[in-house]
Amino acid sequence: MSAANTAAWVANTGSGTQTDDVDWELLTAADFWAARLVLQRMTALIYLVAFLVALNQFRALLGTHGLLPIPRYLRRTDWRSAPSLFRFHYSDNAFATVCWFGIVVSLALLLGATDHMPIWGAILSWTLPWVLYLSIVNVGQLWYSFGWESLLLETGFLMIFLGPARQSAPPILVIWLLRWLLFRVEFGAGLIKIRGDPCWRDLTCLQYHHETQPMPGPLSWYFHQAPRWVHQCEVLANHSTQLIVPFVLFTPQPVASVAAAIVIVTQGWLVISGNFSWLNALTLVLAFAAVGNSYLTWLPGLTPPQQPLTSPVWFQILVIVLTVGIGVLSYWPVHNMLGRGQLMNFSFNKLHLVNTYGAFGHITKARDEVVFEATADDEITDGTRWYEYEFRGKPGDPYRRPPQIAPYHLRLDWLMWFVALSPSYGRRWLPEFAAKLLAGDRATRKLLRRDPFRGKPPTVLRARLYRYRYTTRAERRETGAWWHREPIGTLLPESRLSASGELVARHA
Repeated sequence: MSAANTAAWVANTGSGTQTDDVDWELLTAADFWAARLVLQRMTALIYLVAFLVALNQFRALLGTHGLLPIPRYLRRTDWRSAPSLFRFHYSDNAFATVCWFGIVVSLALLLGATDHMPIWGAILSWTLPWVLYLSIVNVGQLWYSFGWESLLLETGFLMIFLGPARQSAPPILVIWLLRWLLFRVEFGAGLIKIRGDPCWRDLTCLQYHHETQPMPGPLSWYFHQAPRWVHQCEVLANHSTQLIVPFVLFTPQPVASVAAAIVIVTQGWLVISGNFSWLNALTLVLAFAAVGNSYLTWLPGLTPPQQPLTSPVWFQILVIVLTVGIGVLSYWPVHNMLGRGQLMNFSFNKLHLVNTYGAFGHITKARDEVVFEATADDEITDGTRWYEYEFRGKPGDPYRRPPQIAPYHLRLDWLMWFVALSPSYGRRWLPEFAAKLLAGDRATRKLLRRDPFRGKPPTVLRARLYRYRYTTRAERRETGAWWHREPIGTLLPESRLSASGELVARHA
């Protein structure tokens, strides 16, 4: 190749125009510039929520003096098992700094800071929140064991390669990878249901779900009161959306946009019927990867680019390498979905890339709740008055309407739902939680909605199990209560703090 030809090739490569051998424009998706804007803005918003959740709750849950301290976890694990920036240094102030940095970067991305950046600048900008949040998740232990953590990390990783909204053409391969992610979320959830609890096959699961879901929302009581045939229709709609519609996402327009609209509507239905952190919100966002420009331009702020967008060849090659890598890693989730022993919400690598998803393969038919009670009396008698601690989101006071929490995530409240199902979920942290309540620990009290002792340490604490059910319409009119509850047992016997600060049973 002559020097002149070489210079021409380099110029073409830098400008993103067609070379003699390859039409690189085939790898761009001009019809999805609006979808890219929605995907980027909404993912940045969910990142923002995730970092706020981490900042507000980490000291009591994961801090140096938390229930599952990060320093202790770092000592018993290594880089390979839990890659994280905190391997270089951990302190509570360092964790808070990471959270604040993540909040600032997420806010900048939400406001479109990368729209006019060069591609390399946008790549670095979107890499920052992914690395920061990965560092948190990989030391988050039980508190960060939910499927939506991996879903946010996988979505955030793909955002790195979408390119700046006003400086490059959307890469069609990344758009398809986002659809592939949505496919795994929906189809994996559909398979785990149809293979799991028989109530999904006889169409009765939704007669229980709205009442027994981990954290009901303000409308969940009304959903539960719907007639039996409505619940059956809900289950049928769920099966159709999760087992059939995902395949339609890969069809030409406008059919793919119709499939995306179905996903958006059904995920919106789930958003208003319960509190599932950002799981449904992020799944809804992913559906926009299948929505063409013509269906989105009515949204405010989605102004079309002033001139045709292109992408340099080096970026297109990077996207091809990404696609090949995702294709290779897809073997494990596909094998999992097709296999008999399907895993639900499982990451096959510590970077949380190309995961398998699923939810509610089994539906609980009755709702049990853990209620912590304490007293300031020195001597316990039949006349002792016990006062309840109230959590921010989970059911407690039968007269309190379930609040709207999502997309915010109350990690302690969620784990308490699992503890009510099986005390083994709290084996490593529940005694310490009880001890901190007895000590009046300030960080722990901040996780609660109401401390009946206002920071003053009680003398004796216990945890009782109650069976909860929604009130009927008649009971609701008569009493004003949302729940009816009855005591069914004891999770933690009456306990005090010893002189050394350890939790001991009162009669021990």
